[in-house]
Amino acid sequence: MRTRISIALAAVGLSALMLTAGCSFEESICGSGEYPAIAVGAQGGSACFPDGQEPTPPYVRYPEGKVPQHVDDEWDVYWRTHGIDENNTIVER
Repeated sequence: MRTRISIALAAVGLSALMLTAGCSFEESICGSGEYPAIAVGAQGGSACFPDGQEPTPPYVRYPEGKVPQHVDDEWDVYWRTHGIDENNTIVER
């Protein structure tokens, strides 16, 4: 009986530790070895390309410093309401 109680208390303690440790999960925009690119035009959209390979039309690289890394990060949210026009100018949608 004591063994069951000990196991139960250990499980509760481990659960509490995980909750207070600040464990979080951030989903990456692209997989390992890839980077995101944005589609030119009002419709926008994005795609992932292998590192070392330039994006193919209609995609271009995001402006430096404004590249989304994780779903719902600052730049992922920003690009939901902004796009890139054919002159590489950032425009609101």
